[in-house]
Amino acid sequence: MLAALAMAGVLSASACGSAGHDGDGASDKGSDAATAWVWTLPAGFPVPAVPAANPMSAAKVELGRHLFHDPRLSGNGGQACSSCHQRARAFTDGFDAPRGVTGRRHPRNTQGLVNVVYSPTLTWADPRPRSLEEQMLTPLFGTDPIEMGVNDENREAVLARIAAVPDYVERFQTVWGKDDAGVTWERIIAAIAAFQRTIISADSRYDRFLAGRATLTSAEQRGRALFFGDRAGCSQCHGGIHFNDQVVHADGGTAAPLPFHHTGLYNLDGAGAYPAPNRGIFEFTGDPGDMGRFRAPSLRNVALTRPYMHDGSIPTLEAVLAFYADGGRVITSGPLAGDGRTSPLRSERLRHSALGAAEQDDLVAFLHTLTDTTLLANPAFADPFATAANP
Repeated sequence: MLAALAMAGVLSASACGSAGHDGDGASDKGSDAATAWVWTLPAGFPVPAVPAANPMSAAKVELGRHLFHDPRLSGNGGQACSSCHQRARAFTDGFDAPRGVTGRRHPRNTQGLVNVVYSPTLTWADPRPRSLEEQMLTPLFGTDPIEMGVNDENREAVLARIAAVPDYVERFQTVWGKDDAGVTWERIIAAIAAFQRTIISADSRYDRFLAGRATLTSAEQRGRALFFGDRAGCSQCHGGIHFNDQVVHADGGTAAPLPFHHTGLYNLDGAGAYPAPNRGIFEFTGDPGDMGRFRAPSLRNVALTRPYMHDGSIPTLEAVLAFYADGGRVITSGPLAGDGRTSPLRSERLRHSALGAAEQDDLVAFLHTLTDTTLLANPAFADPFATAANP
């Protein structure tokens, strides 16, 4: 099935169509296909890259919003994409690790979807999926761990569940026209990906400060200076429009190889080992030097996305700053015992900064300025079913 989806065209991101308007892609020939899609982008944000096989349109984005929030899309009919990507938490879920339809704990913390259109890699430590269409195969159809729980036994039933909704039939026809294909998994994935590409955040108080429309407190100003300065060095991994060190857009992006980092969170054997099955890109490359290397997440809305790190093992921003100030984590007992500060694999960018408690507090104050309350209230991202139930 996955091979068939890859062959369907919606999984290819090797070529990017015009991101400023909706093209005449082979997979999108409905009545809305010629409707112009105009990106309303914040100042300084580049035009996003959009796969030529899945051009943007308003009707497709709105269909994707409905599907994103619809629990009928899961195997048991009880879990939606938004169950783990909640708008109120900047499209995360507040848990150390999510649980899928089976209730089983996943190995990694839920990543946010804010500004995901600018992300060239889409998971903590799997560098292979390079488009939202391709990445979506994992939560929908993955078996280890199980997330949405769609499988060979129930996928046709789940598809029929969606196709039985008259509103969906009309929406699919608006986007793709009236044809024999109707509601398909390829089209479901294309619509959700289109919606996710519109989740753009750049109206935090810090953004307003840069535009001359807000002020920062003394503590926030001191934290800003530390964040972008050499002593704390936060911006080495968390800079740019996305506050991380990987970005892609229509005109280019971060040069290869894309960076992943070993932060000294664990050191099980004195040689930098992390606990399986959560050992960073080593799980995919097999290269011992890749042990414990994970993607640096965006810090936009970071105050809303706790707990932190790839496994959700640090509960607060204050604890994160203390961890980095120490140059790694020391676990004194149990199966995870080890001194991450002495790991030979710890990334060179991460050093013992010796930041005092007051300086750490200033950094936390600055990080709170990255919260975008406009995003949290934007009806374009809201659950349409909740809105319908509570007008």
